[in-house]
Amino acid sequence: MALYNFKRIQVVPSANDFLDIVLSKTQRKTPTVIHPGYKISRIRQFYMRKVKFTQDNFEEKLNAILEDFPKMDSIHPFYSDLMNILYDKDHYKLALGQLNTARHLISAVGKDYARLLKFGDSLYRCKQLKRAAMGRMATIMKRQKDSLAYLEQVRQHLSRLPSIDPNTRTLIVCGYPNVGKSSFMNKVTRADVDVQPYAFTTKSLFVGHMDYKYLRWQVIDTPGILDHPLEDRNTIEMQSITALAHLRACVMFFIDLSEQCGYSIASQVSLYNSIRPLFATKPTMLVVSKIDTMRLENVDEETRQLIESLLKEPNVQMSQLSTFTDEGVMETRNQACERLLATRVESKLKGHKINDVLNRLHLAQPSKREGVERPPCIPQAALARKKYDPEDPKRRRLERDIEVEQGGPGVFSVDLKKNYMLKDDDWKYDTVPEIMEGKNVVDFVDPEIEERLEALEREEDRLVEQGYYELEEESDDSDDAQIRRTAKSIRERKAIISEKRRILKGTQTAILPQKVRNRMATSDDLKNHLSSLGLDETISTNTARSRSRAPKRARSPSRAESMAREASVAARAQSVIRDRSQVGLRSEVARQKTRKLKQLSERSRNLAARQGEADRAITSSKPKHLFVGKRGVGKADRR
Repeated sequence: MALYNFKRIQVVPSANDFLDIVLSKTQRKTPTVIHPGYKISRIRQFYMRKVKFTQDNFEEKLNAILEDFPKMDSIHPFYSDLMNILYDKDHYKLALGQLNTARHLISAVGKDYARLLKFGDSLYRCKQLKRAAMGRMATIMKRQKDSLAYLEQVRQHLSRLPSIDPNTRTLIVCGYPNVGKSSFMNKVTRADVDVQPYAFTTKSLFVGHMDYKYLRWQVIDTPGILDHPLEDRNTIEMQSITALAHLRACVMFFIDLSEQCGYSIASQVSLYNSIRPLFATKPTMLVVSKIDTMRLENVDEETRQLIESLLKEPNVQMSQLSTFTDEGVMETRNQACERLLATRVESKLKGHKINDVLNRLHLAQPSKREGVERPPCIPQAALARKKYDPEDPKRRRLERDIEVEQGGPGVFSVDLKKNYMLKDDDWKYDTVPEIMEGKNVVDFVDPEIEERLEALEREEDRLVEQGYYELEEESDDSDDAQIRRTAKSIRERKAIISEKRRILKGTQTAILPQKVRNRMATSDDLKNHLSSLGLDETISTNTARSRSRAPKRARSPSRAESMAREASVAARAQSVIRDRSQVGLRSEVARQKTRKLKQLSERSRNLAARQGEADRAITSSKPKHLFVGKRGVGKADRR
């Protein structure tokens, strides 16, 4: 079936599109830079590569077209004749032949100019040879404009054709227009063929599929056929004639006795006799349609004899149906399928392949032993076994009978223990011991626990009736109240301590290892460094001493002293430390440099801060991969 899948044929480009595809691929896939200063061997190789690459591209595209389109002489005769009817075999072969000739001409041009390029003595001459080669190839392809356009139209029509397998099980529905062929196909398959009350609604072959006996069948609805000579039939009718002539199928010829189709019964019989030679060796069904309007029993004697005369041939049978009331539709379908199956099996038995099948089959026969014949037989028990009858009183009770007796589905529970194979059947429903920590739980259960529980419940009910639980609770004494207050304060204190510990845990700093602390600078190193910079080393000594000395517990200052101290600290901080990034810088130049570096480092973060999620970031206005190695707008003679 994959051999006749015409939908996989690739699109055939026009002549101009063909040239654009090939030449742009040559420009993209081959080097584009060459200079007069290069060696002449390198220049020759540069242009030879372009010529050979272009030739290969043309041949590859033309080969793909020639291989995709079916060959008239290598496909099934049904498709060969169908394509001849639809597209004209001579025109189709001529178009493919012209493309094949163009492929050979392009190959010859490429080889000739590649040979001439070997003798090029300058960049200019090599370039001119390359231009001449590509120009001749382009001219050859432009001459194929009509062939390419024709093949594209053929491809589009082929892709719309139904996928018909010529070798599978097939039913062909044929007859005059408007006799009920499409209605029958819509009933027996999942196809949706247009049905209208006028002739020639179906203008091409339609295929539907169905299942019968777990096999896939295809039903072909053919356009209507008129009774006139073969040479007068048009393209629509010739499609039906082609299907009838070439497909191994069961032919179902429809006849409308009511003559609502617009043609008399005599004309329909005449059409059957004229096309009968096309399917003389195939199983044929004479289908009388629209029996809801007119049946065969209701027609006159002359007409009945005319129709019955068609049944004289051995492989012709008749059936009646009505697609309006669905009467006889399935019976007709089944009868046609059975006839086709029998015909296919009979043809296979007559063929030469049956010997290969029989050679793989072996029937084993028991050998004679002890002088006793042992012919094949069926056991008496199997013969005496009756089919299950729910009304038979002697039948064996099944599980579903027990289910019905005990409440039906949803109520009945299957007894899984009745089939246990134990030494004693009385053990089937014993409680399975529950073992926990190596001991049986049942051994530790009080056997009188049920009675004791009932006694407790009675005692509880009696106390409730007497109002024992309704008495007011005695007030707590002073000792219990003091204990509760103490416990409450302890819980509050623990909560405060836990919260402080959680806060301190988040602010802890890492502890440096001993090796790192040994390598750190000492106070003497700091003094020497400050002295080399011209600063007073006593500042660091006093600062370190003030930090290392434990603070003394001072007396609590008065309110006035506290306010004065806070004001002095604030003034000193405002006057000295205005910007922490400027602390420790010796000159104004250093401070300006630091400020500039700070602004530069913050610029990218400030730009990112102003961007939103939907902002489009263009990192580079000229991406390198789009502009490197490309030709400019100047002259190209140097190439």
